[in-house]
Amino acid sequence: MKSTLAFFALIGLLCGQVLAAADKPNILFIFSDDHAQHAISAYGSKVNQTPHLDRLAKAGARFTNSFVTNSICTPSRATLLTGQYSHLNGVPVFNRFDGGRDHAAKHLQAGGYHTGMIGKWHLGSDPTGFDRWIALPGQGAYWNPQFLLPGKKKLTIEGHCTDITTDLGIEWMKTRPKDKPFFLMLHQKAPHRAWEPAKRHLEMFKDKLIPEPETLFDDYATRPTALPKNQQTVARNLTRRDLKLMPPADLKGPALQKWLNTSPTELEVDGKTLTGKELVQWKYQKYMRDYLGCVQGVDDGVGKVLDYLDEAGLAENTIVIYSADNGWYLGDLGLYDKRFMYEPGLHVPLIVRGPGVTKGSVPAQFVANIDLAPTFIDLAGLPVPEFMQGRSFAPLLRGESPADWRTTMYYRYYHDPGHHNTAAHLGVRTATHKLIHYWKQDAYELFDLTADPHEQRNLLHSPADAQQPAVAAKFTELRAELARLQQQYKDTDDLYADPTTWPAGSADGPWDAYQVTGNKTVAEAIQAAVQH
Repeated sequence: MKSTLAFFALIGLLCGQVLAAADKPNILFIFSDDHAQHAISAYGSKVNQTPHLDRLAKAGARFTNSFVTNSICTPSRATLLTGQYSHLNGVPVFNRFDGGRDHAAKHLQAGGYHTGMIGKWHLGSDPTGFDRWIALPGQGAYWNPQFLLPGKKKLTIEGHCTDITTDLGIEWMKTRPKDKPFFLMLHQKAPHRAWEPAKRHLEMFKDKLIPEPETLFDDYATRPTALPKNQQTVARNLTRRDLKLMPPADLKGPALQKWLNTSPTELEVDGKTLTGKELVQWKYQKYMRDYLGCVQGVDDGVGKVLDYLDEAGLAENTIVIYSADNGWYLGDLGLYDKRFMYEPGLHVPLIVRGPGVTKGSVPAQFVANIDLAPTFIDLAGLPVPEFMQGRSFAPLLRGESPADWRTTMYYRYYHDPGHHNTAAHLGVRTATHKLIHYWKQDAYELFDLTADPHEQRNLLHSPADAQQPAVAAKFTELRAELARLQQQYKDTDDLYADPTTWPAGSADGPWDAYQVTGNKTVAEAIQAAVQH
């Protein structure tokens, strides 16, 4: 009798665990690298169509004011995990993330979730807080990429990285424990430089004429502090390597590298020598075709994952979140890359679908990447830790409008000197205005985003304009708000303003290499590598 009672008690306990797991939603976070918000048709793209991301947006919420707090890869990823600004999470630039820090995945894991990380990690340390992970080393490669595994093993898988990462994510979900909810971070490398799309996507764009942005030939007339010195312009800084130009056969060694890493000032195309404006326009077309081909691969991957969720009966209880690590310039202001606080680099896509999410909603409230970690935790029904500086946007997903929601956001970029000669700066954005402070030069830029959405006219450039009562009052107001936000986010001691205070750089490896050919499934390949 006692054994029978014990048996039924055990069955009841197991059923209770299964029910508890069923009550909690799965959370699938799909993250791409350098995906411009305005390269998604759901956001009104003029350059491409993204049917699967549109499908996600139609079924859920599409945020129009989603921002990053430091528009650069590694710091953004540290903020994603910790819900903290760079000065608190210890990753202001391209330095190593301390895996011992508390972060969202650890809380979800402790709260009963099966956790996974697949794809681009780019934090210089092994992932922590994940039951299973497989990560690209550093930036990773587009073709036949190597992946890192626990135990310092390195696995090479044949094919295109975007397709492989997508398949790894689906296999992870297929092989997950079925008695637990899951939290999967599925991180694509694409569309990061060097923009190497799969052949099918290269073909898709090869003959298309991509519309040019209004500001492709921006002369930076009212913004002399940083933009004229930057080295991320389509005109001057897209290299022969970026443009996929073939080098002369006799070039070797350093001479070859110099040729590949410089931008041509004239180019022979179809029997015509291009210079000046015509050459810039050609560079823009080549860059955009390759970039958009990479975006199309990401969109295809989203579609494949959504199809799997439908087929597996997981769609109804899985919250799918799509975002990117930073914004991106599609020739806007004459630029590619990110870093600057101007609108294309500051905005990121944020699309959410799932149980409890208002279908077809378009929240306009300000959200930022500090909010992602607390949102993951809140959606899982767990308490958000006090160290996180962000706020769960779960109420916005339900269509609520909290009266105390933020109406301004704070930004800070440190990597100076750094890549692309982008000057360090910080700033504040409101619904109508933006103030940028280049602190090393003690120079300011003020923009009226309603009248000047492309940020062409710095209202402080002309002394006469700056002294106008309305401009002077707005400048005073935004400087005060900037100081208030620095107090709120505890960024008051300029901890990383001096490069000598930056934490140690990141390092990958060493890892044992294990080659996998096409005769194994991805799951079999990973198992073989672990046992190797």
